Amino acid sequence: MKATLKDIAEHLNVSVSTVSRVINGKGRVGKETRERVLEAIKELNYQPNEIARSLKRQSSRTIGVIVPDISNAFYANIIKGIEKVARENEKSIIVCNSDENITLEEEYVQLLAQKQVIGLIVASVGGNAEVFKQYRQHGLPIVFIDNLPKIEDNYDFVAIDNYKASYKLAEHLIEQGYRKFAIITGPLNQSTASERQEGFIKCLKDNGIEINYKFIASGEFKLESGYSIMKKWLKGIDKPMALFAANNFIAYGAIKAINEEGLKIPEDIAVVCFDAVDVTGLIKPQITSVNQPAFDIGTIAANIIIRKEKNKKVKAYEKVILEPDMAINESSLLKK
Repeated sequence: MKATLKDIAEHLNVSVSTVSRVINGKGRVGKETRERVLEAIKELNYQPNEIARSLKRQSSRTIGVIVPDISNAFYANIIKGIEKVARENEKSIIVCNSDENITLEEEYVQLLAQKQVIGLIVASVGGNAEVFKQYRQHGLPIVFIDNLPKIEDNYDFVAIDNYKASYKLAEHLIEQGYRKFAIITGPLNQSTASERQEGFIKCLKDNGIEINYKFIASGEFKLESGYSIMKKWLKGIDKPMALFAANNFIAYGAIKAINEEGLKIPEDIAVVCFDAVDVTGLIKPQITSVNQPAFDIGTIAANIIIRKEKNKKVKAYEKVILEPDMAINESSLLKK
């Protein structure tokens, strides 16, 4: 068990406030007493609880934001939504890019807590929320967006219905006449990936379509994963007729591989995904996609933080699940 301020105070028969003044370097303490306290700190191996200290001193007017890929337009638009609410409430934001790296994400959580942010908005790449428990126990509001780690406790959460959205994409492809499907997702320890895969497969099963498990793969939510997995599949004799990619970057990578093999979309392989929003209209063919209301996700998450910052006694947790919106485009429409 770690030594506490009280342990040191009782050991030296001094007050807790005296020990605190020595540790924090504030207030007047006699030289002899100071030396005794410092000696006891070493003897008892006292380690200050930086989490509790930083949160207790909380004076920041900043919201901390952690996303896995700041170059992805989906996360960029979430940040815009957060920033809008922050400005309206005379707050600022600090944005950290975890690059899909759980270790880096954990380091940023610790950094932002030490910066005394009023709350965290996190698109986590982890499978569990243990790293966040200690911070929430000390009163730091945390809102998960996009991916909800596996947790026993309640947390604030904002996302779309990923299962329902993927089911709708599968329905669309079936209606178009496709029967041989491929699926590429991100890491299945993330709810975003697992729910999207489950929704798509459930629709195929409900419609009596055989699942070809050799065409189901999980990688990272990155262009490289889509490219390498699709490239491997296209080298075989048996090829899929339609691809469901769990995000836009996976789809872009797969499309690159398809183009390199001299195949056409959708004539040879159809492609559907999440968040392939092309505001320029330059991507050809335009991709059928579930488009998440990223800006709204950001504003909702930020407003939860603001409400909890204004009323620290609020113990209720909000789970906001938004309806998916599907844009049907050329990448999945067969010419009949």
